Amino acid sequence: MTLALDNYRLLGRSGLRVSPLALGAATFGTDWGWGAGRDEARTLFDLYTERGGNFVDTANTYTDGSSERLLGAFARDRRESLVLATKYTTLRRPGDPNSAGSHRKSLFASVEASLRQLGTDYIDLLYLHVWDDTTPVEEILRGMDDLVRQGKILYVAICNAPAWQVSRMQTIADLRGWSPLVALQIEYNLIERTGERDLIPMAREMGLGVIPYSPLAGGVLTGKYGRADLSAAGDTSDDGTRRSFNLALGAVTERNLAVADVVKEVATESGRTPAQVALAWTLRSPGVTAPIIGARTPAQLRDNLGALDVDLTASQLARLDEASAVPLGFPHDLLTSDHIRRVTTGDLTIESRRR
Repeated sequence: MTLALDNYRLLGRSGLRVSPLALGAATFGTDWGWGAGRDEARTLFDLYTERGGNFVDTANTYTDGSSERLLGAFARDRRESLVLATKYTTLRRPGDPNSAGSHRKSLFASVEASLRQLGTDYIDLLYLHVWDDTTPVEEILRGMDDLVRQGKILYVAICNAPAWQVSRMQTIADLRGWSPLVALQIEYNLIERTGERDLIPMAREMGLGVIPYSPLAGGVLTGKYGRADLSAAGDTSDDGTRRSFNLALGAVTERNLAVADVVKEVATESGRTPAQVALAWTLRSPGVTAPIIGARTPAQLRDNLGALDVDLTASQLARLDEASAVPLGFPHDLLTSDHIRRVTTGDLTIESRRR
C-alpha cells in the first residue's frame, strides 16, 4: 500500500497528526562546512510542504543555530499548519557548563533561544536531545511541564536515552499528572537495529511514537560505499564530508556492506533506488511513526519521498530482515524460546501483543 505525506499518523498517545516522513532540517545552513545554503534549503522546505508534509525536525545547535533561523523564516507564512520539533541539551556557549545539559536552567534558556531563532511564540514538540546522566528525572519532567503550562511548548519528547530511564520518566509523569512523553527519537535503520531489544518495545508499551533518525545509516544504505572503503575504515582524518565522518565512526564494515548489498538487490528487483528501499523498510516497521529524512539537495529529497510509493513483498521484507537481524540477547532470546513458551503458555500458538 502506497502512502503520501498527507496520510497523517498520530504521534504516540497524543492527538497530534504528523506526516509519515519528517523533514530533517539539520542540513539547513552551511556553517559546518556542508549542508544546503539558504536558497537550496528553501527549495527543500517548499518541496516537502507543498506535497502535504507538516513535520519538520531541528535542534537548537544544528549548524550553529542557522537551522532554526532558516526554518523559522521559511515557516512564518504557514506556521500554524506545521509541527515544528526542536531539541535542547547540547552546548550553546563554549566555556559555560550551564549552557548544556538537561537541567532546568539549560532547559529554560534553550527554549527561549529556540523561540527567538524560530521566530515563533511556541514550539510544537520539544525533545531532550542527549541523556546527560546527571540531572534528576523529576527536575526534567517538572521543567518540561512548567513550559507546557506556560504555552511555550505543546508536547514533550526524548532522544538518545536508555529505555529504563524513559519508562521511569513516563511512569513518574503519569503518577504526578505532568505532561507525558509522546515521542522517542532513536537511530534506527537496517544496519542499526539494536533498538528492537528494549527501546522500541518500551515505546510501544508506554505510548511513545518512534521517530528514527539516520534511516539511511549515514548514506551507507544508499550503496555509495564499497569494499575499497574498508581499508580506510577508522580513518580519523576529517575533510568535512559525510564520508570522512562515517569512516571515522567505523560505519563502513563488511557486515554493513553486506546489508547494503541486499538492499541494492531488492532495489534492482523493484525498479527503485536503494535509498527508497531502505526508507520503505523503516517506514513500515512496527512502532515507527515517522523516519526523519535529511536530504541536502532537492534531487535527494525527491528520491527519499519516493519511498512512500514502495510496496515491498513479503519475500523481500524477509530477506532484508534476515540480512540485517541483530541478536536480541538476554532475556529476550530466552523468553522467546520454544521451551519457555511451552512451560509458560502450555502451547506455542499464543501470539505476544508486542511481536
